[in-house]
Amino acid sequence: MAQCLKATAETIGRAGAAIREGRLVAFPTETVYGLGADATDDQAVASIFEAKGRPRFNPLIVHVANLQEAEKHCVFNAEAERLARRFWPGGLTLVLPRREDTALSLLVSAGLDTVAVRVPAHETARALIEAAKRPLAAPSANPSGKVSPTRAAHVMEGLGAAPQLAFVLDGGACPLGLESTVIGFPQGIPTLLRPGAVARDEIEAVLGRPLADANAASGEEGRASPGQLESHYAPGSPIRLDATEVAEDEVLLAFGPDAPKAKTSMNLSASGDLTEAAANLFAMLRALDADAGGGRIAVMPIPMTGLGEAINDRLKRAAAPRA
Repeated sequence: MAQCLKATAETIGRAGAAIREGRLVAFPTETVYGLGADATDDQAVASIFEAKGRPRFNPLIVHVANLQEAEKHCVFNAEAERLARRFWPGGLTLVLPRREDTALSLLVSAGLDTVAVRVPAHETARALIEAAKRPLAAPSANPSGKVSPTRAAHVMEGLGAAPQLAFVLDGGACPLGLESTVIGFPQGIPTLLRPGAVARDEIEAVLGRPLADANAASGEEGRASPGQLESHYAPGSPIRLDATEVAEDEVLLAFGPDAPKAKTSMNLSASGDLTEAAANLFAMLRALDADAGGGRIAVMPIPMTGLGEAINDRLKRAAAPRA
């Protein structure tokens, strides 16, 4: 069983040493908890896929200390650099061409000639990168396809028994609660590959032009981003979307002040605040899944504005038919 340790200078130092030894460490970011490994170590990166049960064709995000470190591994165009300078450190991932001389494992790119990279803002994540002295490959720290973790207890519940995992650094609840937004540049066109913690309109304001949709990307570009599996972020209970009433065998994930009555309910934001709703989404899905008792989770409609686009993306994938 992995050790769950409060994130301190001493425990982060121990975790950094474990990373250099090729082991895995789960750590908080501002988005969700990540499952980190030395991104330059093939065997360490492979152990991420093994621990999560993650398909090898699903690329990983590499977390680095700053823009200068990112430029050692991938090639920035002018628009990518503009986005990095505006949103890093923070919840934005860029998918860019790999440099031929990068030390990154080919496994992080899942066979593609691109790499997904971001600079996290969370102080524990930044301290771990410094302590490890390595770029960190780090998808969400949960079994593949399941609800993403926003607290250390969620990581322990899903991956605590994984033999590859040395430590879980407990840095409290993740403040944003949604995975990073992923932007790529197929054929030089800025494209929203995955909606997330940074809203589309904020990115478009910096670029001065609209983002293309991921649907326009095909082939390799269509799978250049994590989080694109049809069924993903899924609790054990089935989900019914756009619910305006609740059946007797359902629990309710509500939004806004006008929630219908239900035997068990949790409200993402009673005031209709999408930032609050994003921060609560995964934790409330987990809690309602535990209370569903074999029934469904009914989910009220969420507006498609701002962060609502990312929230609806996660809910749609959570509700998708499962293999």
